[in-house]
Amino acid sequence: MPPARRTAPALLVALAAVTAFAAPAHARAAPAGVTHGAPAPAGCTGTAPVVCHFDVGPGTYRVTARIGGAVEGRTTVTAETRRTMLGETPTAAGQQVIRTFTVNVREPEGEPTGATGSPGLDLTFAGPAPALAGLRVAPATRIPQLFLIGDSTVCDQLGSPYTGWGQELPQYLRAGVSVTNYADSGESSQTYLDQPQLFATVRPLIRRGDTVLIQLAHNDKQTTEADYRANLTTMIGAIRAEGGRPVLVTPIVRRWFNADGTLDNGTALLVNGLGVDLPAQIRLLAARHDVPLVDLTALTRHRVEELGPDGSKALYLTDEKRDNTHTSERGATEYAGMVRDALRDQHLLPGRLFR
Repeated sequence: MPPARRTAPALLVALAAVTAFAAPAHARAAPAGVTHGAPAPAGCTGTAPVVCHFDVGPGTYRVTARIGGAVEGRTTVTAETRRTMLGETPTAAGQQVIRTFTVNVREPEGEPTGATGSPGLDLTFAGPAPALAGLRVAPATRIPQLFLIGDSTVCDQLGSPYTGWGQELPQYLRAGVSVTNYADSGESSQTYLDQPQLFATVRPLIRRGDTVLIQLAHNDKQTTEADYRANLTTMIGAIRAEGGRPVLVTPIVRRWFNADGTLDNGTALLVNGLGVDLPAQIRLLAARHDVPLVDLTALTRHRVEELGPDGSKALYLTDEKRDNTHTSERGATEYAGMVRDALRDQHLLPGRLFR
C-alpha cells in the first residue's frame, strides 16, 4: 500500500472550521423545498447532493456529521466507492441529529485490483432531501477492523447497478469498527492467495482482535475438494497467526429456480463443475477448525424462495442485466443485514457497535 500523504494545511483549517458544527443563522429562513439554504461545510460543495473531499492519506477516519436543517430532510451518506455509511435518515423541520461513522481510506479505494480511484476521503450526502449542517473528520487509530475477503458479490462495486453486500454493510455499524473491504471480482480461493494485492496485502494489516470474514466460492468452478479445503485452511491459519479471528461465510445463492419454485439445484446452491458442494465444505471446515460460521447460503436461499421467481428479481440484476448472480442495491442491502444479524447474534462484535 502506498505511504500515507501528509494532511494538507488547508484541510487542517477546514477541519477546525467545522468542529463546532455551527449552522449559519440564515439557514433558519430557508424557503419551502430547500433543505437548509446554507453554504456547505468547509471541504464540501453542492446542495443535492452535498459532495465533500478531504486530502488525507490511507488510513481510518472517524466522521461526525450534523444532519438536518430548517426544513424537513431525508439524508443518506456514502463514502469512497459507493459504500453506504448511513441509510436514509429523516429529520423534521428545525431538527438536527449527529451521526458518527468510521471510514477506511485505501488505495485502490474500491476493488484491490481495480482502478485507483480518487485519492483522499470522499463523502456524498444525498437522498430525497439531503441536509448537512456540519462535518468533522479526524484520524481514528487502533480501532477494531472488520476485514472482508471475497468475490464480486461482496466487493465495493465501481458502477451502478452492481452492488456487493460488503458495500452496504457499513451502514449497519456504528463508529468504533472499520469495515475494510478487500473483496475482489473474479477471485477464487486459489487466486485470492496467489494475487499479491489480495491475501498477501491483507495479512500484515490484521491486528490482534480484528475479525476477518471469508466468502469465496462463486469462482471456484473447477477447484477440487482437497484444494478448496487447503486454501481456506491456509487463510484460517494465517489470520489466527496474526491474532485475528476468521469467520467463514457461505456464498449467497444464485437466483436459479426449479420448476417447483425452489432453489434445490447445484447451480443455485454452488455445487461446482467437479461436483464439490462448496457451502457444505465451508460448513465442514468451520466445525473442524472451530471457526464461526455465517451460513449466508441458507439465509439467502430462504429469502429468495420466500419471494419467489418474480419477487426475487428485485434482489438481483435479473431485469437490468439478465444476471442472477450479482445483487442490486436492494439485494446487497438485505444480504448485508443478514450478515449484521449473524455477527450480532453470535457476539462476534460488541453489541454497542450495531445500528
